[in-house]
Amino acid sequence: MTTFEELGIDARLIQSTTELGYVNPTAIQEQAIPVLLSGTKDFIGLAQTGTGKTAAFGLPLLHIIDEKAKYPQALVVCPTRELCMQIVKEIEIFKKYMTGISVVAVYGGTSIGLQIRDLKRGVQIIVATPGRLIDLIERKAINLEQIQYVVLDEADEMLNMGFQDDIEFILKNTPQRESTWLFSATMPPEIRKVSKRYMKDPVEVTVGKVNTSNKSIDHQYYVTSAQHRYQTLKRIIDFNPGIYGIIFTRTKVDAQEISERLTREGYDIDALHGDLTQGQRDKVMGQFRDKTLQLLIATDVAARGIDVQGITHVINYELPDDVEVYTHRSGRTGRAGLQGICISIVHSKEMYKFKQIERINNSKFSKLDIPSGKDVCRKQFFSFMEKLLSADISHGDYETYVPMLAEKFADVSKEDVLKRVAAMEFDRFLKYYENAEDLNHRDKGRREQSDAPDQARRRDGRDRDGGRSRDGGRERDGGRGDNRKEFARGGGNGYSRLFVNLGTKDGFYKASFLQYILDMSDLKKDALGRIDMKDMNSWIEIEKGAAKQMVNALDGKSYNGRRIRMNDADSGGERRPRKGE
Repeated sequence: MTTFEELGIDARLIQSTTELGYVNPTAIQEQAIPVLLSGTKDFIGLAQTGTGKTAAFGLPLLHIIDEKAKYPQALVVCPTRELCMQIVKEIEIFKKYMTGISVVAVYGGTSIGLQIRDLKRGVQIIVATPGRLIDLIERKAINLEQIQYVVLDEADEMLNMGFQDDIEFILKNTPQRESTWLFSATMPPEIRKVSKRYMKDPVEVTVGKVNTSNKSIDHQYYVTSAQHRYQTLKRIIDFNPGIYGIIFTRTKVDAQEISERLTREGYDIDALHGDLTQGQRDKVMGQFRDKTLQLLIATDVAARGIDVQGITHVINYELPDDVEVYTHRSGRTGRAGLQGICISIVHSKEMYKFKQIERINNSKFSKLDIPSGKDVCRKQFFSFMEKLLSADISHGDYETYVPMLAEKFADVSKEDVLKRVAAMEFDRFLKYYENAEDLNHRDKGRREQSDAPDQARRRDGRDRDGGRSRDGGRERDGGRGDNRKEFARGGGNGYSRLFVNLGTKDGFYKASFLQYILDMSDLKKDALGRIDMKDMNSWIEIEKGAAKQMVNALDGKSYNGRRIRMNDADSGGERRPRKGE
C-alpha cells in the first residue's frame, strides 16, 4: 500500500501524520495529493463526506505555501461555521512542525473586528464561509489579489444553500490564482457550470460513483403509516441501546416538537435548527460531541457542515426530496472506516420516491419489520446484562461491603436478587411495552387510501398531491425545474412573495443582500425561502406571517440615497410610488 511518505510531501508533514497514526492515505488522498503538489493544475475531487478530503487538500497546501511570505496565498471556502472551524483545526494539527505558517478562520456569528485584527497580523491560509468573506471584501478589510490557490470544499452543499453567486464573486476577486481545487460529494449541473467557467482542463478524480453511498453504511428502512411515525421513531431508538446518532426532519417545527416530546419521555436529546442563536448552537454541539446528548435532531440546513466522529446511526424521520440530500445525511455515519447504519421511516405512499433514492444511490436497502414491544424489551434486557457483566469493579473497596451484602441477602436466592435488579431497571419500561401495538404497515387494499388523513399528511410535511415540502425555510420539490416555475408563480405552501427595488446594481450579492434584509427586519433566516436577484429588483419568498414585518421594516426606507420600495409581488402589480419617490 502507498504511504504518505511515498506521496512526496514535506518531511515535517510526515512527522505530523505519523504522530496522528496516519500511515496509508485514503483513496481520495492518494489520488489527489500528487496532482495538487504541483500547485498549477485545476482539480475536481468527487468523494463522499468522511473520506479524508480535508487532508487531501490541506497537506498539499501546507507543502506548497511560502512560509516566508506573510500575505494570504491560499483561500479555502466552505459552507458553514462548523466546517470552517473543523478545517482550521485539522490544518493546525498538520502544520505542527511548520511554525512559520499561519491559518485564520473567517465566519459569521462572531466578532468581525477580531477577525480583521487576525488578518492584519499576517496570514498565509484563510478558511472562510461565503457570507462573511464577501462582507470583508466589501469592507476592503481583506485582500485576495495575491491568492494563488482557491479550494471550494463541500461545493454541492454551498450551491444547495444558495451560494452560487457568492462563489462566482469570490472567484472573480482572486485574479492571480494559479489553481482552483473543488471537492464535492455529488456533481450537480451547477457545479459543472462553475467548473467550466472558472477552471481550465481540471484533473477530475472520482472515488466511488457520484451519488453512490458509502459502502460502510448499512441502509435500512421501516414502512409505517403517518400517524405511527413518531412511535416508530421511539421504537427504533429503544431497539438500539447505545445509539449515538442524528435524526433528520424536514422542518424546524418538527425538529423542535419531536425533541421536546422525547426529552419529556427521558431521552438525552436536543434540537439543532435555524432559530438557535450561535451561542445556543455551540452549546448543543458541544454537548453532542461530549456525548452528554445521545441524540441530535436537526434540519438539513442546520446540520450543514457537522462533522462528529463515532456516529452510529442516522435516522431519516422524514425522507428528503433530493437524492443528494439523502447522500449527505447518510454520510454523517460510517466514517473513517467505521460501520454505520442509516435508517429511514417511510410512509407507504412514499415507496416510489424511496425506490428512486435506492436506485440512484446504487446500494441495497434492507426492509425490516418494526420491532414489537417484546423485541424491544428483549434487546434492552440483554444490553443491560452485558453492562452488568462488564462493570468495572477493580477500582473501589467493594470487598469491604461484600460481607454486609451477603448478610443482607442471606435469605434471598440469587435468582430473586437478579429479578429485583431487573425490576429496578426495567419495571417502567416493561409496563410501557406490555401491550404495544404492531406499527408495521399492512396492505389493506382500498382502506390504505384513508390510512393517512389530511391532518396526518400535513404533519408528514406533504400535501394531497404528495409533491412539495419545506426544508429549513426553502421550498423544494422532486424536480429542480418545477421548483423554479413554482417560484415564478408565487410562494405557495404558506409563503408570500415580496418585490423590492434593490438588486445587484446596488452593490449587493446574495449573502450581503440576505444579511441586509434580515438585519433591517429583525427576522430569522429560516423565515425566508428562495431569493431571486436581478440588476435593479429582487423577489423574496417569505413566510406569510413574517411578510408584513419585513415590508414595514424596509418599505419607504433609504439605501445609498435611494428610496426602498417593497410590496407583495402577487397583489396585482407593484405599489404606486409615494410622493417624492
